Amino acid sequence: MTSSRLSAAHPARRRLDAALDGLAVTFRGMTARPDEDNCECHWGSAEELALLKVPDIELDDDLLRRTWRPVDWSDHAAVLRRILPQFARSLVAGRVEAFLGAEEIGRSFDRGHWQQWPAEQAAAVREFLHAWWTHTLTDPAPAVPAHELLALLVEASGALTPWLAHWESQTGTTADRHLTAAVDDWEYDLLGDDLPWDAWDSEDDEGERRAELTAWLLNHARPRLIAHGAPDELLQRIRLLGLTGPARWEDPHWPHHRY
Repeated sequence: MTSSRLSAAHPARRRLDAALDGLAVTFRGMTARPDEDNCECHWGSAEELALLKVPDIELDDDLLRRTWRPVDWSDHAAVLRRILPQFARSLVAGRVEAFLGAEEIGRSFDRGHWQQWPAEQAAAVREFLHAWWTHTLTDPAPAVPAHELLALLVEASGALTPWLAHWESQTGTTADRHLTAAVDDWEYDLLGDDLPWDAWDSEDDEGERRAELTAWLLNHARPRLIAHGAPDELLQRIRLLGLTGPARWEDPHWPHHRY
């Protein structure tokens, strides 16, 4: 095991590598639509656009970013399929930066409606996302932190439950450390009754996800982190999530967050 990622001999790493290879095979030869267009003044040149209509040519990092981010492609699904093998490798390596957060990347997947693609294609994407999640939870220092990847996966798949269930099944010390880091990152937003990432869905859906995440932290994460020896301050902030109104704000352990 290296200091930054799991050894290629680790089962989770082997599964992820196989999933990346699966994307390369499944989406080989894909291109954007011949008539796909975008504004030169804010997207890029005609020469760059032409690259999306030729299969299997690697894009530089800047062009890749300008390709996955726009919301105005006429056929986002075709564009996403064109870049997906390279995009996935760049994601796993931590080379993709999102202006709004990892959830922005997930929404690019969602805009492509990948779950409605032909069965072989949808299965390849699904296996990649699940393999990446498994690898991240077992890697001591993943390129994308687990709590950031969770936001990406939720926005990409439209679901929170399966990703939390898998985290719950990973009971090793590494997964516990990722959970501690997640709670530390999330507690400010959750104590302010906000989901700790920007959801694409309606406020009602965001509220449901926040309630599910909060319940999971109270019912599963807190007992687990107690056993892991997490700091009492962090455990108290999870406990506060189970309180509402003045009971939360007037509790002696309220951290005096300002919203």
